[in-house]
Amino acid sequence: MSIYLHDIPLSEAKSRFQHELENAGLYGLLGIEEIPLNENAVGRVLAESVWARISSPHYHASAMDGFAIRAENSKDASLSTPVLLRFEEQTIYVDTGDPLPGWANAVIPIENVEPLDEYGKISDQPRQPYAIRIRAAVTPWSHVRPMGEDIVATELVMPAGQTLRPIDLGALAASGQTSLKVAQVPRVAILPTGTELVAIGSDLKAGDIIEFNSIVLAAQVNQWGGNADRFPIAKDKFDAICDRVEEAARDYDLILINAGSSAGAEDFSFGVIEKLGKVLVHGVAVRPGHPVILGMIARKDKKLIPIIGIPGYPVSAALTGEIFVQPLLSLWLGRKDQLQGETVSAKITRKVNSPQGDDDFMRVAVGRVNGQVLAAPLARGAGMINTLVHADGIVLIPRGIQGLEAGSDVEVRLYRSQKEIEHTIFAIGSHDLTLDILAQFLTHYSRRLVSVNVGSQGGLIALKRGEAHFAGSHLLDPETGVYNKSYIQTYLPDCPVSVFGWVGREQGLIVARGNPKNIKSLKDLEHPDISYVNRQRGSGTRVLLDYQLGKLGISDEKITGYTEEEFTHLAVAAAVKSGRADCGLGITAAANALDLDFVPLYVEMYQLVIPNSILESHLLDPIFELSQDNAFRKAISKLPGYDLSQMGLRID
Repeated sequence: MSIYLHDIPLSEAKSRFQHELENAGLYGLLGIEEIPLNENAVGRVLAESVWARISSPHYHASAMDGFAIRAENSKDASLSTPVLLRFEEQTIYVDTGDPLPGWANAVIPIENVEPLDEYGKISDQPRQPYAIRIRAAVTPWSHVRPMGEDIVATELVMPAGQTLRPIDLGALAASGQTSLKVAQVPRVAILPTGTELVAIGSDLKAGDIIEFNSIVLAAQVNQWGGNADRFPIAKDKFDAICDRVEEAARDYDLILINAGSSAGAEDFSFGVIEKLGKVLVHGVAVRPGHPVILGMIARKDKKLIPIIGIPGYPVSAALTGEIFVQPLLSLWLGRKDQLQGETVSAKITRKVNSPQGDDDFMRVAVGRVNGQVLAAPLARGAGMINTLVHADGIVLIPRGIQGLEAGSDVEVRLYRSQKEIEHTIFAIGSHDLTLDILAQFLTHYSRRLVSVNVGSQGGLIALKRGEAHFAGSHLLDPETGVYNKSYIQTYLPDCPVSVFGWVGREQGLIVARGNPKNIKSLKDLEHPDISYVNRQRGSGTRVLLDYQLGKLGISDEKITGYTEEEFTHLAVAAAVKSGRADCGLGITAAANALDLDFVPLYVEMYQLVIPNSILESHLLDPIFELSQDNAFRKAISKLPGYDLSQMGLRID
């Protein structure tokens, strides 16, 4: 029996260990189990990506206590000419969260109305008056949470590999999930050995060593997502340690023997592993922690499991856990390592307002672009739980401050590790469904994609300010018929960029299933009975619409709903699905996602605009690798209306 240490490079030690794990079928998820969605799911790791089954809210909901009305009925209201609305005929009372009746499209807060009795006096039944008097007009959808405001059915809620936090469970429930497929929790046996070891609380004498390494190791395992059990201390007797290891092997996925991994007279770990299985490594060229042992042993059912001999010195033991145990558990759980409670200094990307009298906890996405850490504020609606899912951290704006200017320095309390932040890709610009799929696949490359949907022009401006790694853009030059080039020359004259093809996609009118109003072209938008929902100014879809309306000689003033704006194609589809609008210009995939009909009109090019300085950093290399990856392209090809022929090709 050889007990001599042979220090080898860490990379070689890991390579040997990986090879044996692969041969044993243990280099991947340990297993998948389905669990109910309840509070016990916190801390578990998603084994599969989760997509929304329903929208949240799934109906038009009142955002205030007040009275539901048709906004059009309030258009003449003013201080000098108030409007009276009859209760139950023209208005009803709704509490916050109540569904709006089908005829209503706005809510007036109760404090903004005068409840009247049948004699025109203030009613003593403010929630069931004879009528209400209002002195100001309201716009459609005021004080209403429209269907899909937070989550739109079929969108990615969170990717595989996410460790579930309490707030994530709320988002998953809001998206219609009832059960989750999660990674099997690895069971880890921790076996402390040593005649000199005594339990915590023992009466000590010279030579006794309090055994606490097993507590540290067990806590690490539990923090990293495993389930650790500490065995009683085993004295330095070879046969007794062998029996203890064989006992643990029956029920556990990984065994950690603490102490006895060196080459002393009572260091038995090497011999035990050699007797029961195979020693792969004895000694790694790291300090502290070099006398580590990596091995595999066979259970009685012939299944192999890994076993690690952990050095006895406390720092060495903890470091060995970080080097070998944490990556193995992360592999088995299918997740990236996550640290909590870190703070980082960052610059805010846009101006934000804040209530002066409150401590304001602002949700932000965080990334490093051009050497500076940026914090991008997320949507701040109190009912929008999905913004917490996408938040990388919280910025506290103290009371007494009314807001922050763009570029202000802030401290971010991170939900994610700084390592993840360093591997975060900021995409600011036009929305496209393929970016959700890209985000899913990038997790396999230790990259995380954060998308901020501000429209194509907004994306180019973000590149000019150095606030994004790339922008998705589909801005058509009506004079040349070329996408993006003239706009890049206008917005980025001093910023060298490269343009890459991504997808060609169908644009057309998203309409209700069956197209009940027989909408066939943009000319139909002039009909007063057809309501439209638009994309925001600066989006490529808005530019395309305005261009085509100009060609047809259609004034936007003739289009009902032209000023109603949404920031994504899915949000447009949700507006149509909910009946908030009859149609909206968008892409085929968005219509298909919500089981709507689609009237194809145009084909456009959606491209990626990337600063050359970002290309040199290699952060985006996985995107170009994925652009030619068969599995990735196959996933996108399942979406209707996409052409992948130019994906990843340099255009300019």
